[in-house]
Amino acid sequence: MQAFPFDEGRPVEHCAALPERADVVIIGGGIVGVMTGYYLAERGLRAVVCEKGRIAGEQSSRNWGWVRQQGRDPAELPLMIEANRIWRDLSKTLDLGFRQTGVLYLANRPDDMAPFEAWMAHARAHDLDTRLLNRAEVAALVPSSADWHGAILTPSDGRAEPWQAVPALARAAAARGVMIREGCAVRRLDMAAGRIAGVITEAGRIACDQVVVAGGAWSSLFLRAHGIDLPQLSVLASVAATGPLPEVFAGQAADSRFAFRRRADGGYTLAPCGFHEIYVGPDAFRHLRKYLPQLRADPLGTRPLPAAPAHFPDAWGTPRGWAGDEQSPFERIRILNPRPNRRALARVQDSFAAAFPAIGRPALARTWAGMIDTMPDVVPVIDRAGPAGLIVATGLSGHGFGIGPAIGRVVADIAAERAPGHDLHRFRYSRFSDGSPVVLGPSL
Repeated sequence: MQAFPFDEGRPVEHCAALPERADVVIIGGGIVGVMTGYYLAERGLRAVVCEKGRIAGEQSSRNWGWVRQQGRDPAELPLMIEANRIWRDLSKTLDLGFRQTGVLYLANRPDDMAPFEAWMAHARAHDLDTRLLNRAEVAALVPSSADWHGAILTPSDGRAEPWQAVPALARAAAARGVMIREGCAVRRLDMAAGRIAGVITEAGRIACDQVVVAGGAWSSLFLRAHGIDLPQLSVLASVAATGPLPEVFAGQAADSRFAFRRRADGGYTLAPCGFHEIYVGPDAFRHLRKYLPQLRADPLGTRPLPAAPAHFPDAWGTPRGWAGDEQSPFERIRILNPRPNRRALARVQDSFAAAFPAIGRPALARTWAGMIDTMPDVVPVIDRAGPAGLIVATGLSGHGFGIGPAIGRVVADIAAERAPGHDLHRFRYSRFSDGSPVVLGPSL
């Protein structure tokens, strides 16, 4: 079985010398960080992306590769519609593996159709091409032995290749003048008179007036070291890739048991549906109350695991504070590379074989896992927070790859003090401290 291609053994591609000063420093080289830099350069601002490991080394390369509008939280949907347009436009000049092949959610039981029917109101409000399918229409679209009772389909939704797309976007950002440095952790913010004055990295200080924290699963740890409480946790998601197989559906589909996506190499990306795991650590206890609505809504969806591996963000021994001249937790482990749950993936193989007996039980060419940064209400934080000059863009809750280009554009405009073009009230940082109830997004 092949190793996961995005680990610390991957050669450094981006090694720009750190400037003494920038307009904006971006912490994190995932899709949101890269696209924030891309659009900052378009607006004439000097941007530096600091990535402690490798570009797209964590969740931006470990996701399913879906670019979906279907099933989004109503507040996310306008952003995702923009993101879909950006993917199409960028694919005209960049090889991102992007194709509009549709997203299909399948109903295992008649009752599963109710949330699909409810979400159609949002699709109609935004003139999406989403439609409901009956049993016969599903059978014609995806010939299968599974007894699916119906489905919801959005043909304009797409797929891209994470291992290919985010590195290509980073090269495009660098070509625009964004300075990208891999293997360079930002240790701390540098403050003066209550506002951002720069950042202290392991390779030296960069003066700047604004900082974007887009560190995925590491964001909460970094912010907490500066007295900013963000109730973000990370869940472990296991994924696999098969070798080339006959095509059963050109896009991506999911029922209550498993999800699959056709890959550009002729294989499928497979994953369990409705199942994650969480390492129980200090933050899991600290934020438990805020996550109770999510746990009550899906009590079996997340399986607790014992203490996290050493140096993970919520491991018991991970420091919560450090000085700028000390080695930070971000240097002790450059890339989160958790072990996948082989039993969960074996169940996915069984489900795929039951649905498509002509293909049989697919062999797995690769297996991997990633840590998904999630929030109590399953929507991100996109907001200014803490000291003047700090912008937080994190907690994408498993939705980040597809929507990432639009969030990068919005964050760049926030930094440039331009109108973001969307209502961001749902994504405000203060919603976790102003007494607002936790309102969960759609569970599609």
